[in-house]
Amino acid sequence: MNRILGKIRKELVEASDVKVRQTGQRYFREQVSMYGVRSKTVGEIGKAGYKLVRQLTKEEVFSMCDTLWQSGMMEETFIACMWSEKLARQFVPDDFAVLENWVHHYVNNWASCDTLCNHTVGGFIQMYPEFTGELKKWARSENRWVKRAAAVSLIIPARKGMFLPDIFEIADILLTDRDDMVQKGYGWMLKEASKPFREEVFGYVMRHKAVMPRTALRYAIEKMPPDLRARAMEK
Repeated sequence: MNRILGKIRKELVEASDVKVRQTGQRYFREQVSMYGVRSKTVGEIGKAGYKLVRQLTKEEVFSMCDTLWQSGMMEETFIACMWSEKLARQFVPDDFAVLENWVHHYVNNWASCDTLCNHTVGGFIQMYPEFTGELKKWARSENRWVKRAAAVSLIIPARKGMFLPDIFEIADILLTDRDDMVQKGYGWMLKEASKPFREEVFGYVMRHKAVMPRTALRYAIEKMPPDLRARAMEK
């Protein structure tokens, strides 16, 4: 396993570019560790690497993902997310503890948060809906990324018309949060839910717009018709 990880890291170093690293840093307020590898290339390296690990047990691949997360390097976290998503068919309820550990201990920027939660955590929640209660616990965390994770884990399910009551409960918990990363996260969740449930989400926004931060509100109504957006934005 160490040989495979060494190979991946060598390829990331060889594909790194100072200009890509400098450009990438502009998307983050906090300092982010990255090699400076283009997303397409990271995907290619991750895909090739998975061919070398797919015969291993799920636990062994999880262990390798954990090592990638521990590095703190953006591209390595993306590969860890890619690999864990590919294991989705093998998920069992106990695997939530693994995903939760990554969210609580390794996620430290919006990109890693969204990449992990949109697909891997979101896929898990679709398989085991009873864990939406755990997301509501995340929403009460003091950690901005854990709170954002609570919302963005339901992005894909929201598009599919799933979990609307849970989406509203999480939005209730995060409603007046002052962190714009959290506001954007739950606003995005509401936006996706508005595609299959426009009336319900519009009604939610109208009931809460007096206290909902404008950032969250704008995200939530972004895909609605102009007349509804105008009504929602009226003071």
